[in-house]
Amino acid sequence: MTAVPVRKLIAFDDETMTALTQLGRDRMATIQELADEAFADLLKKHGVPVDLKDALKKSAAQSKRKS
Repeated sequence: MTAVPVRKLIAFDDETMTALTQLGRDRMATIQELADEAFADLLKKHGVPVDLKDALKKSAAQSKRKS
């Protein structure tokens, strides 16, 4: 089963968009790839699993601490 991407509109001020565009060029990445990385980092920072693999690791670590 393939997940259907959810689309949301995000507004950036001109300076931020210019900086993101330049960063994308420097790293040969799209704005979407930069956003994916940024949101994954934000979720990780707050301890929210990004995918099933992360969720399983977090669950296993919690069960080890309880034992």
